[in-house]
Amino acid sequence: MAETYFITGAHGCIGSWIVKSLVERGDSAVVFDRSDDPRRLRAIMDPDQLAIVRFILGDITDSPAVQRALDQSNATRVIHLAGLQVPVCKADPVGGALVNVVGTLNVFEAARTLGVKNVVYASSAAVYGLNDDDAVLDETAACEPSTHYGVFKRANEGNARIYYLDHGLSSVGLRPLTVYGVNRDSGLTSDPTKAMKSAVLGRPFHIRFGGATDFQYVADTAAAFIACAEKTLDGAQVFNLHGETVTVKRITDLINEIINASLITFGGPPIPIAPALDDAAIRKLIGDLPSTPLETGMRETMDRFAALRDADVLDTTDLDT
Repeated sequence: MAETYFITGAHGCIGSWIVKSLVERGDSAVVFDRSDDPRRLRAIMDPDQLAIVRFILGDITDSPAVQRALDQSNATRVIHLAGLQVPVCKADPVGGALVNVVGTLNVFEAARTLGVKNVVYASSAAVYGLNDDDAVLDETAACEPSTHYGVFKRANEGNARIYYLDHGLSSVGLRPLTVYGVNRDSGLTSDPTKAMKSAVLGRPFHIRFGGATDFQYVADTAAAFIACAEKTLDGAQVFNLHGETVTVKRITDLINEIINASLITFGGPPIPIAPALDDAAIRKLIGDLPSTPLETGMRETMDRFAALRDADVLDTTDLDT
Protein backbone atom coordinates (compact mmCIF):
# COMPACT_ATOMS: atom_id res chain seq x y z
CA MET A 1 0.00 0.00 0.00
CA ALA A 2 1.35 3.41 -0.99
CA GLU A 3 2.44 5.74 1.79
CA THR A 4 2.87 9.50 1.97
CA TYR A 5 6.23 10.75 3.21
CA PHE A 6 6.91 14.27 4.50
CA ILE A 7 10.53 15.13 3.73
CA THR A 8 12.44 18.21 4.85
CA GLY A 9 15.66 19.17 3.12
CA ALA A 10 14.72 17.11 0.07
CA HIS A 11 16.64 19.39 -2.28
CA GLY A 12 19.89 18.18 -0.71
CA CYS A 13 21.92 15.19 -1.76
CA ILE A 14 20.38 12.46 0.41
CA GLY A 15 16.91 14.00 0.25
CA SER A 16 16.80 14.12 -3.53
CA TRP A 17 17.68 10.43 -3.73
CA ILE A 18 15.04 9.59 -1.13
CA VAL A 19 12.42 11.40 -3.20
CA LYS A 20 13.58 9.60 -6.33
CA SER A 21 13.38 6.19 -4.65
CA LEU A 22 9.95 6.84 -3.15
CA VAL A 23 8.46 8.01 -6.43
CA GLU A 24 9.95 5.08 -8.34
CA ARG A 25 8.25 2.59 -6.04
CA GLY A 26 4.88 4.35 -6.07
CA ASP A 27 4.85 6.24 -2.77
CA SER A 28 4.00 9.94 -2.46
CA ALA A 29 6.66 12.49 -1.55
CA VAL A 30 5.73 15.84 -0.01
CA VAL A 31 8.74 18.14 0.12
CA PHE A 32 9.00 20.96 2.67
CA ASP A 33 11.72 23.48 1.87
CA ARG A 34 12.46 27.17 1.51
CA SER A 35 12.68 26.70 -2.25
CA ASP A 36 10.85 24.70 -4.86
CA ASP A 37 13.85 24.85 -7.22
CA PRO A 38 13.91 21.33 -8.71
CA ARG A 39 17.52 21.61 -9.95
CA ARG A 40 18.91 18.71 -7.92
CA LEU A 41 15.83 16.55 -8.32
CA ARG A 42 15.91 17.14 -12.08
CA ALA A 43 19.48 15.84 -12.19
CA ILE A 44 18.36 12.34 -11.17
CA MET A 45 14.62 12.19 -12.03
CA ASP A 46 12.73 12.41 -15.30
CA PRO A 47 10.04 15.10 -15.81
CA ASP A 48 7.12 12.70 -15.33
CA GLN A 49 8.50 11.56 -11.98
CA LEU A 50 9.19 15.11 -10.85
CA ALA A 51 5.69 16.25 -11.82
CA ILE A 52 4.08 14.11 -9.10
CA VAL A 53 6.25 15.46 -6.26
CA ARG A 54 4.37 17.95 -4.10
CA PHE A 55 6.21 21.01 -2.77
CA ILE A 56 5.25 23.08 0.27
CA LEU A 57 7.33 26.22 0.75
CA GLY A 58 8.39 27.25 4.24
CA ASP A 59 11.23 27.77 6.68
CA ILE A 60 12.25 24.96 9.03
CA THR A 61 12.84 27.52 11.80
CA ASP A 62 9.17 28.64 11.62
CA SER A 63 7.35 26.28 13.97
CA PRO A 64 3.77 27.11 12.87
CA ALA A 65 4.80 26.74 9.21
CA VAL A 66 6.30 23.31 9.86
CA GLN A 67 3.17 22.15 11.65
CA ARG A 68 0.85 23.50 8.93
CA ALA A 69 2.91 21.81 6.24
CA LEU A 70 2.96 18.45 7.97
CA ASP A 71 -0.79 18.70 8.57
CA GLN A 72 -1.48 19.59 4.93
CA SER A 73 0.70 16.76 3.68
CA ASN A 74 -1.42 14.04 5.34
CA ALA A 75 1.84 12.16 5.68
CA THR A 76 2.15 9.13 7.90
CA ARG A 77 5.95 9.05 7.78
CA VAL A 78 8.49 11.85 8.36
CA ILE A 79 12.10 12.02 7.18
CA HIS A 80 13.88 15.13 8.43
CA LEU A 81 17.05 16.14 6.60
CA ALA A 82 17.03 19.94 6.60
CA GLY A 83 20.27 21.30 8.03
CA LEU A 84 23.35 23.43 7.51
CA GLN A 85 26.77 21.89 6.98
CA VAL A 86 29.99 22.25 9.00
CA PRO A 87 31.41 25.39 7.30
CA VAL A 88 28.16 27.35 7.66
CA CYS A 89 27.77 26.34 11.31
CA LYS A 90 31.36 27.39 11.97
CA ALA A 91 30.88 30.78 10.34
CA ASP A 92 27.47 31.40 11.94
CA PRO A 93 26.90 29.23 15.02
CA VAL A 94 23.69 31.00 15.97
CA GLY A 95 22.20 30.59 12.51
CA GLY A 96 23.40 27.00 12.43
CA ALA A 97 21.72 26.25 15.75
CA LEU A 98 18.45 27.81 14.62
CA VAL A 99 18.28 25.57 11.57
CA ASN A 100 19.89 22.40 12.90
CA VAL A 101 18.56 22.33 16.46
CA VAL A 102 15.45 24.54 16.57
CA GLY A 103 14.41 23.28 13.15
CA THR A 104 14.65 19.69 14.37
CA LEU A 105 12.64 20.54 17.48
CA ASN A 106 9.98 22.06 15.24
CA VAL A 107 9.70 18.80 13.28
CA PHE A 108 9.43 16.70 16.44
CA GLU A 109 6.87 19.05 17.94
CA ALA A 110 4.76 18.98 14.78
CA ALA A 111 4.94 15.19 14.67
CA ARG A 112 3.94 14.95 18.34
CA THR A 113 1.04 17.37 17.96
CA LEU A 114 -0.33 15.67 14.84
CA GLY A 115 0.06 12.12 16.10
CA VAL A 116 2.78 10.91 13.74
CA LYS A 117 4.19 7.74 15.26
CA ASN A 118 7.87 8.16 14.44
CA VAL A 119 10.44 10.50 12.91
CA VAL A 120 13.59 9.51 11.03
CA TYR A 121 16.20 12.27 11.05
CA ALA A 122 19.76 12.92 9.92
CA SER A 123 22.28 12.94 12.70
CA SER A 124 25.95 12.63 11.75
CA ALA A 125 29.20 10.84 12.49
CA ALA A 126 30.38 14.33 13.47
CA VAL A 127 29.00 13.57 16.95
CA TYR A 128 32.13 11.49 17.59
CA GLY A 129 34.93 13.89 16.80
CA LEU A 130 38.35 12.54 15.83
CA ASN A 131 39.60 9.52 17.75
CA ASP A 132 43.32 8.99 18.37
CA ASP A 133 43.73 5.43 17.11
CA ASP A 134 41.27 5.28 14.16
CA ALA A 135 39.45 2.42 15.88
CA VAL A 136 36.13 1.31 14.41
CA LEU A 137 33.39 3.01 16.43
CA ASP A 138 30.01 1.60 17.32
CA GLU A 139 27.14 3.45 18.96
CA THR A 140 28.55 2.91 22.45
CA ALA A 141 31.65 5.02 21.71
CA ALA A 142 32.05 8.34 23.51
CA CYS A 143 30.81 11.39 21.65
CA GLU A 144 33.21 14.34 21.76
CA PRO A 145 32.28 16.44 18.73
CA SER A 146 34.90 18.92 17.54
CA THR A 147 32.59 21.20 15.53
CA HIS A 148 29.47 23.22 16.23
CA TYR A 149 27.77 21.03 13.63
CA GLY A 150 28.60 17.89 15.60
CA VAL A 151 27.41 19.46 18.85
CA PHE A 152 24.11 20.43 17.20
CA LYS A 153 23.60 16.88 15.91
CA ARG A 154 24.35 15.45 19.34
CA ALA A 155 21.80 17.85 20.84
CA ASN A 156 19.22 16.56 18.37
CA GLU A 157 19.86 12.99 19.51
CA GLY A 158 19.32 14.06 23.10
CA ASN A 159 16.14 15.94 22.27
CA ALA A 160 14.83 12.91 20.37
CA ARG A 161 15.36 10.82 23.49
CA ILE A 162 13.42 13.31 25.61
CA TYR A 163 10.53 13.34 23.14
CA TYR A 164 10.30 9.59 23.59
CA LEU A 165 10.53 9.79 27.39
CA ASP A 166 8.02 12.63 27.68
CA HIS A 167 5.61 11.88 24.84
CA GLY A 168 6.30 8.36 23.54
CA LEU A 169 7.35 9.68 20.12
CA SER A 170 9.72 7.13 18.63
CA SER A 171 12.54 8.15 16.31
CA VAL A 172 15.61 6.96 14.45
CA GLY A 173 18.67 9.14 13.99
CA LEU A 174 21.18 8.04 11.35
CA ARG A 175 24.86 8.97 11.43
CA PRO A 176 26.38 9.08 7.94
CA LEU A 177 29.87 10.44 7.30
CA THR A 178 31.21 11.23 3.82
CA VAL A 179 28.28 10.70 1.49
CA TYR A 180 29.09 10.90 -2.22
CA GLY A 181 27.08 10.88 -5.42
CA VAL A 182 25.20 13.18 -7.77
CA ASN A 183 23.86 16.27 -5.93
CA ARG A 184 26.50 16.17 -3.17
CA ASP A 185 27.71 19.73 -3.61
CA SER A 186 28.00 21.44 -0.20
CA GLY A 187 30.23 21.04 2.83
CA LEU A 188 33.87 19.98 3.09
CA THR A 189 33.06 16.30 2.57
CA SER A 190 31.47 17.14 -0.79
CA ASP A 191 34.98 17.59 -2.21
CA PRO A 192 35.31 13.99 -3.52
CA THR A 193 32.04 14.34 -5.45
CA LYS A 194 33.08 17.73 -6.76
CA ALA A 195 36.34 16.11 -7.85
CA MET A 196 34.39 13.49 -9.83
CA LYS A 197 32.35 16.20 -11.53
CA SER A 198 35.46 18.26 -12.28
CA ALA A 199 37.20 15.22 -13.75
CA VAL A 200 34.28 14.52 -16.07
CA LEU A 201 34.51 18.14 -17.24
CA GLY A 202 38.26 17.85 -17.78
CA ARG A 203 39.01 20.32 -14.99
CA PRO A 204 41.60 19.96 -12.24
CA PHE A 205 40.36 19.80 -8.65
CA HIS A 206 42.07 19.66 -5.26
CA ILE A 207 40.36 17.75 -2.43
CA ARG A 208 41.04 19.79 0.68
CA PHE A 209 41.57 16.99 3.18
CA GLY A 210 43.60 13.84 3.53
CA GLY A 211 43.69 10.77 5.71
CA ALA A 212 40.83 8.27 5.55
CA THR A 213 37.07 8.57 5.76
CA ASP A 214 33.98 6.39 5.80
CA PHE A 215 32.79 6.79 2.21
CA GLN A 216 29.09 6.09 1.59
CA TYR A 217 27.22 6.00 -1.72
CA VAL A 218 24.18 8.27 -1.62
CA ALA A 219 21.77 5.66 -3.01
CA ASP A 220 22.70 3.34 -0.12
CA THR A 221 22.29 6.15 2.41
CA ALA A 222 18.86 7.05 1.03
CA ALA A 223 17.81 3.40 1.21
CA ALA A 224 18.75 3.27 4.90
CA PHE A 225 16.59 6.30 5.70
CA ILE A 226 13.60 4.82 3.87
CA ALA A 227 14.06 1.42 5.53
CA CYS A 228 14.04 3.05 8.98
CA ALA A 229 10.96 5.11 8.11
CA GLU A 230 9.13 1.96 7.00
CA LYS A 231 9.86 0.03 10.16
CA THR A 232 8.65 1.76 13.31
CA LEU A 233 11.14 0.97 16.05
CA ASP A 234 10.13 1.70 19.61
CA GLY A 235 12.28 4.21 21.44
CA ALA A 236 14.79 6.85 20.40
CA GLN A 237 17.21 4.85 18.29
CA VAL A 238 20.51 6.14 16.89
CA PHE A 239 22.51 4.16 14.32
CA ASN A 240 25.79 4.50 12.52
CA LEU A 241 25.89 4.14 8.75
CA HIS A 242 28.92 2.60 7.08
CA GLY A 243 30.12 2.39 3.51
CA GLU A 244 33.82 1.69 3.02
CA THR A 245 36.66 3.21 5.02
CA VAL A 246 39.13 4.34 2.38
CA THR A 247 41.95 6.84 2.09
CA VAL A 248 41.48 10.04 0.14
CA LYS A 249 44.47 8.90 -1.91
CA ARG A 250 42.51 5.84 -3.01
CA ILE A 251 39.57 8.02 -4.03
CA THR A 252 41.84 10.39 -5.93
CA ASP A 253 43.70 7.57 -7.67
CA LEU A 254 40.46 5.92 -8.77
CA ILE A 255 39.03 9.13 -10.24
CA ASN A 256 42.23 9.71 -12.20
CA GLU A 257 42.21 6.09 -13.31
CA ILE A 258 38.63 6.32 -14.58
CA ILE A 259 39.38 9.41 -16.71
CA ASN A 260 42.89 8.25 -17.61
CA ALA A 261 44.39 11.60 -16.57
CA SER A 262 45.92 13.21 -13.49
CA LEU A 263 43.54 16.05 -12.81
CA ILE A 264 42.65 15.35 -9.19
CA THR A 265 44.92 16.01 -6.22
CA PHE A 266 44.43 16.06 -2.47
CA GLY A 267 46.08 17.41 0.64
CA GLY A 268 45.23 18.89 3.99
CA PRO A 269 44.40 17.73 7.50
CA PRO A 270 42.04 14.81 7.94
CA ILE A 271 38.37 15.46 8.60
CA PRO A 272 38.00 15.84 12.40
CA ILE A 273 35.68 12.82 12.55
CA ALA A 274 36.55 9.19 13.24
CA PRO A 275 36.99 7.50 9.84
CA ALA A 276 35.56 4.04 10.52
CA LEU A 277 32.02 3.31 11.72
CA ASP A 278 30.47 0.01 12.76
CA ASP A 279 26.95 -0.43 11.33
CA ALA A 280 26.17 -3.84 12.85
CA ALA A 281 23.37 -2.42 15.02
CA ILE A 282 21.22 -1.10 12.19
CA ARG A 283 21.75 -4.22 10.11
CA LYS A 284 20.66 -6.39 13.03
CA LEU A 285 17.39 -4.50 13.53
CA ILE A 286 16.55 -3.40 9.99
CA GLY A 287 18.02 -6.29 8.02
CA ASP A 288 19.93 -6.24 4.78
CA LEU A 289 20.78 -2.80 3.44
CA PRO A 290 22.44 -2.07 0.09
CA SER A 291 26.21 -1.65 0.12
CA THR A 292 27.50 -0.54 -3.26
CA PRO A 293 31.20 -1.28 -3.88
CA LEU A 294 33.38 1.83 -4.01
CA GLU A 295 34.36 1.61 -7.67
CA THR A 296 30.80 0.82 -8.77
CA GLY A 297 29.36 3.82 -6.94
CA MET A 298 32.05 6.16 -8.21
CA ARG A 299 31.64 4.99 -11.81
CA GLU A 300 27.86 5.35 -11.61
CA THR A 301 28.30 8.88 -10.26
CA MET A 302 30.73 9.88 -12.98
CA ASP A 303 28.61 8.26 -15.68
CA ARG A 304 25.62 10.31 -14.55
CA PHE A 305 27.70 13.49 -14.53
CA ALA A 306 28.87 12.66 -18.06
CA ALA A 307 25.28 12.12 -19.25
CA LEU A 308 24.24 15.47 -17.77
CA ARG A 309 27.28 17.11 -19.34
CA ASP A 310 26.47 15.67 -22.75
CA ALA A 311 22.89 16.93 -22.43
CA ASP A 312 24.27 20.36 -21.53
CA VAL A 313 22.41 20.40 -18.21
CA LEU A 314 25.21 19.65 -15.73
CA ASP A 315 25.07 22.22 -12.93
CA THR A 316 28.57 23.56 -12.21
CA THR A 317 27.74 26.35 -9.78
CA ASP A 318 29.37 24.42 -6.94
CA LEU A 319 32.62 24.37 -8.92
CA ASP A 320 32.43 27.92 -10.23
CA THR A 321 31.98 29.70 -6.89
